[in-house]
Amino acid sequence: MALAGCPDSFLHHPYYQDKVEQTPRSQQDPAGPGLPAQSDRLANHQEDDVDLEVLVNDMNASLESLYSACSMQSDTVPLLQNGQHARSQPRASGPRSVQPQVSPRQRVQRSQPVHILAVRRLQEEDQQFRTSSLPAIPNPFPELCGPGSPPVLTPGSLPPSQAAAKQDVKVFSEDGTSKVVEILADMTARDLCQLLVYKSHCVDDNSWTLVEHHPHLGLERCLEDHELVVQVESTMASESKFLFRKNYAKYEFFKNPMNFFPEQMVTWCQQSNGSQTQLLQNFLNSSSCPEIQGFLHVKELGKKSWKKLYVCLRRSGLYCSTKGTSKEPRHLQLLADLEDSNIFSLIAGRKQYSAPTDHGLCIKPNKVRNETKELRLLCAEDEQTRTCWMTAFRLLKYGMLLYQNYRIPQQRKALLSPFSTPVRSVSENSLVAMDFSGQTGRVIENPAEAQSAALEEGHAWRKRSTRMNILGSQSPLHPSTLSTVIHRTQHWFHGRISREESHRIIKQQGLVDGLFLLRDSQSNPKAFVLTLCHHQKIKNFQILPCEDDGQTFFSLDDGNTKFSDLIQLVDFYQLNKGVLPCKLKHHCIRVAL
Repeated sequence: MALAGCPDSFLHHPYYQDKVEQTPRSQQDPAGPGLPAQSDRLANHQEDDVDLEVLVNDMNASLESLYSACSMQSDTVPLLQNGQHARSQPRASGPRSVQPQVSPRQRVQRSQPVHILAVRRLQEEDQQFRTSSLPAIPNPFPELCGPGSPPVLTPGSLPPSQAAAKQDVKVFSEDGTSKVVEILADMTARDLCQLLVYKSHCVDDNSWTLVEHHPHLGLERCLEDHELVVQVESTMASESKFLFRKNYAKYEFFKNPMNFFPEQMVTWCQQSNGSQTQLLQNFLNSSSCPEIQGFLHVKELGKKSWKKLYVCLRRSGLYCSTKGTSKEPRHLQLLADLEDSNIFSLIAGRKQYSAPTDHGLCIKPNKVRNETKELRLLCAEDEQTRTCWMTAFRLLKYGMLLYQNYRIPQQRKALLSPFSTPVRSVSENSLVAMDFSGQTGRVIENPAEAQSAALEEGHAWRKRSTRMNILGSQSPLHPSTLSTVIHRTQHWFHGRISREESHRIIKQQGLVDGLFLLRDSQSNPKAFVLTLCHHQKIKNFQILPCEDDGQTFFSLDDGNTKFSDLIQLVDFYQLNKGVLPCKLKHHCIRVAL
């Protein structure tokens, strides 16, 4: 058996050759190449001419080459962060450098710290990969990594943070107070209104809205429920602000569509049967082509003069006719586009823009902030005509999306648990006349019986007040004095405001039937005024005090129906129309944020 690393003189020795020939193959030493032969094979020879020192040196050199070969195929390789072996890289071919001869003790000391060096190198590489902010994360799918990329997720390979950005928005109320709210970038106007309702402890009757107010331009509009607040704020100037107010007429079109569009103002591309359902479908269907037409006062761009022109509103934009009432394509001139614009109401059109009437509207491009030259200013003859044009603009621009905004609150209300009572205002037809004279209460359905029951209740209040006057009251306020001031705690009472201010508040919160407020009378210091909206017109009714048996009462019908205080009067007319054109349904409210 030949030994790797032994000299030729040792292999050609006569005694060694004879032993090899006489030894069977099955009894040969099973040791691998490069290992020394056992010493008992050389124990019986009588003469040994081999130089032992040369033999030892040759065997040491053989062990050195064996160690180098094994170290190349060793399973002990540096580990990466996830505990996997690094891929072996091909070594460059070339002549192997001859290592100097070292003593056996030095060889043993050098072969021990191989694993320690690998661990130290691993720690140094790990410090390079790690950062102070984000540690290296083991890769759960190492088989997906390519040969050239390490199977670890480095900080640079991680996706950016998807956290939604937040922004502070300042919202003002009607009384001048404000609140700064932190909102997300994807918060809609409806979401912000619900948040403000919760923070202000208001009644959520789905009539609150966010108003985009531009005092320097004299414009304002109600945001649609689906609009993003941050996106709208990015188009506003520094002087502009958001207002939080009621708007009962926001979706009144879907409740009473026939009251919004006079027949002479609407033309259809197909025959319409005139029903409410057909009217809604024509506006919500994008394939239909409804047109709103009529005369409007139009302000010329860059000039102070106004012209009365025949205008038509289509899905493609707002056009005016250059020749009478002709709607031929050659006679139509584009005034404004619907896509990149919004429609606003003029706050003080007569004073700021010399408008011919108080019913002005404006089509403002989204890119305009402070300039008035690009504003398309229009003016209608009455409030109903202006409401028709503004409602048609919203329907043609948003279409089905506007109807979905109207349906969402109703769907949420329908999904409420039967055990949970929805919060709603007492002015939303939730009051009925009741009779508690018997053992159980009953609803009074007969209007005449309800009126007589209200009169009896008024007489009962009168007797109670008289008895309190006779016996004396422990309250610091006398009962007669209390009845004249208790109404000041109610939301529907607005104190000393002018007639013009009360009309402005009614218009801002929506010209719907039954919208009302009470205020002090300017002509009579002891009287009050009920301001009521009916058929988009505002009417005023004076509430006069009257005395009976030394007590002060209030009446709307010259003393025929008397009430001990204004709270009782309002409660009565919420149930009964009486001398009013309609019942009191919604009250104007101002909330302090």
